[in-house]
Amino acid sequence: MRLPTRLLRRRLDSNKGDFGRIFILAGSARYAGAASLCSWAAIRSGAGLVTLGIPESINNAIIKIKPGEVMTFPLPGTKDGSLNTVAYKKIKDFSFDVDVLVVGPGLTQNKSTQKLIKKIIAGIRKPIIIDADGLNALCGSLSLLRRSRRAAGDIRILTPHPGEMARLLGLSVKKVQENRKAIAMDFARKYGIVLVLKGNKTVVSDYLGNVYINKSGNPGMATAGSGDVLTGIVAGFLGQGLGAFEAAKFAVYLHGVAGDMAAEEKTQISLIASDIIDKIPSAIKKIKSLPA
Repeated sequence: MRLPTRLLRRRLDSNKGDFGRIFILAGSARYAGAASLCSWAAIRSGAGLVTLGIPESINNAIIKIKPGEVMTFPLPGTKDGSLNTVAYKKIKDFSFDVDVLVVGPGLTQNKSTQKLIKKIIAGIRKPIIIDADGLNALCGSLSLLRRSRRAAGDIRILTPHPGEMARLLGLSVKKVQENRKAIAMDFARKYGIVLVLKGNKTVVSDYLGNVYINKSGNPGMATAGSGDVLTGIVAGFLGQGLGAFEAAKFAVYLHGVAGDMAAEEKTQISLIASDIIDKIPSAIKKIKSLPA
């Protein structure tokens, strides 16, 4: 499967603003790495500008591990180093100047943070990718997805693994795994979103009934941070102008190809999330050379 021309060709008079301003709300005192991995993947996937919205208490730590090209936007935090609800106004004001918002990686389940996440999902009119603790905040509050559907440009992309999907629906993981395609399609249609149900043969579905079953990737990618990398790639592709379903579909495929290349070099046993990021350029080159 070849990447869309929109990603592979750039006008000579392009500027960084043409390729997406991404605002990633991620990280906490315990999970600073999630923010770093997500931002690395977004900018390596072609995003023009990436800003990390992080608790101010971990700003210095994040600066040491994030890409130098990624900016930080320190925000009010809780005592345990996660984002505080009072950060909402700053986040909303800043969001007017961005194209894509990411919510979730490493944010924790702190009550104040979870309240903030809900306010963002319900109140900010931007495309939002919801992952990890962003998904946890939606448990019991799925109606927020319906209320946030104000226009096509306000699409929400959810990226749960089977355990998170099971929690969202109140089902067992076994039930989810036995009905992956049907569950993904029904959920996407019911809530008007794009769903990426991760795992072996990741399922991507949208509210219009489009569905894609991925075949790239390997078991070595079942490692901490791999999902943060995928979220960053989705954000990067969405910021470059792909539609929500296309951005998710091609991100999942590229993520898998990069993971396969990393596993070939490092072995599945030794593969870690940052290895996937390192292989993104090679994976793009490989996909670029495929016949249309």
